[in-house]
Formats: sequence, C-alpha cells, structure tokens
Amino acid sequence: MRLHDLKPNPGAKHRRKRLGRGHGSSRGKTSTRGHKGQGSRAGSSTRATFEGGQMPYIRRLPKRGFNNARFRTEYVPVNLSDLEKHFEDGATVDVCTLKTAGLANGGGKVLVKILGNGKLTKKLTVTAHKFSGAAQKAIEAAGGTCQALNVPKPAPEAEAPMAE
Repeated sequence: MRLHDLKPNPGAKHRRKRLGRGHGSSRGKTSTRGHKGQGSRAGSSTRATFEGGQMPYIRRLPKRGFNNARFRTEYVPVNLSDLEKHFEDGATVDVCTLKTAGLANGGGKVLVKILGNGKLTKKLTVTAHKFSGAAQKAIEAAGGTCQALNVPKPAPEAEAPMAE
C-alpha cells in the first residue's frame, strides 16, 4: 500500500450543498434563506440558543441550589481491597507508594482517602489524608495503624474592603 492508494471510507465524505445556482436547482434565488429578515443577510449568524430576542429559556427559570465546585476538596478513593491486593504484610503504605502502585493517579498534589470497601487481613501502617470510619476500624482490627496527614487549606481569595 502506498500513499496514493489511501482513500476515505465510502460514505465518509459528503458533497457540499451548492447554494444560489439558479432557480432550477431548488436552492437558487433566495438560497434557502427565505425573504428579507435577519437570517437572509450576508454574514448573519445567531448562537444555537437564540430565541429571536424573546427572553431565553435558561433565563426564564429561577436559580436554585448550591455549587461549591471552586472550594471543594477532592480525594482519590483507595479501597481496603486494593491495599490487600497490592501490599505485603507489615508494609508501610503512604501516598508515594500508592502512586507507584498505580492506585492514586492524578497530577501534582493528590489527596488520598482510604475507604472501607473489601477485607483487610494484613498488618499495614497506612498514612493518608483521610480515612473512613469503617476503613480505620478494619486497619486497626488487622493490627495495623492509621495516620492522617494534614489537608492543605485552599488559599483565600483577596477580598476588596466593603464600602460603608
């Protein structure tokens, strides 16, 4: 096979509609734009949600609810079953070892929370940012220890002084 043999799959390419090529083409004269009005002019386009100047649907509905996405602290969940599978008895488990085992993937700073899903029979020394109650009980019941790390607080945004 050579480069000149390459072709797109049948049906993958569509011919462009040739607008405004005589009234016999059924797309001539006004070229599917109708008569006069906003959309008939050259260069005219409106966004997908435009409703002809009527108050848009999204603005007619009241605002509801709460969203803390900017201030939320997200943790990477690691289950007890994962610890059982990837670590030997008596091992020390921390964020670095979890990353190297492929259990806590993510960019730069990863916050890890150990969850109580699964059984743990090995004695492990686990250091993570947070533990669920069930996970902590299970680790200590197996003879291991839990050590929680400090979670870094997000930097407060600079607020302008209020004018009185």
